[in-house]
Amino acid sequence: MDAQNDHTDDLARIALQEDRLQFDTFTPETAWQLGMRLKEAVEASGKAAAIDIQLTGQPLFFFAMPGTTPDNVDWIRRKRNVVHRYHRSSYAIGLELKQTQTTLHDRPWLNVQDHAAAGGCFPIRLRGTGFIGTITISGLPQREDHSIVVAVLADWFGLPLDNLALNK
Repeated sequence: MDAQNDHTDDLARIALQEDRLQFDTFTPETAWQLGMRLKEAVEASGKAAAIDIQLTGQPLFFFAMPGTTPDNVDWIRRKRNVVHRYHRSSYAIGLELKQTQTTLHDRPWLNVQDHAAAGGCFPIRLRGTGFIGTITISGLPQREDHSIVVAVLADWFGLPLDNLALNK
């Protein structure tokens, strides 16, 4: 399978993730519980990441694990800006750019110092309402950042991960 088909498969799976992993309600308590589950998932992998959950413009959860740096915080900000702009996963936007052989540099209305189309930021959507915020991880390779968020959300909603996970 060539890289083009890999992107197509991943993009279809991410669209399914974004459709299935929607909330009926989302509160600061939801953010706290999800943030703690994300922290535990990253720790279980033996790695370190910074974790951020926000409703649009309002931070609800942040944790920077030992081993992360201020660069991780900046990556979170830049990934989050991409999701705020497109209301799609930052990984999906990055894959779409690869598929069309373009970059954010080709979009002159976006400052690349403020936007990063790298995996790890996932949109928070309320069923029947739409986009309301973001869940972001930075510190692992981008596909892993994305996959940890999806795995924790699938568990949160009691959905089988094998139906939602990206292909290996």
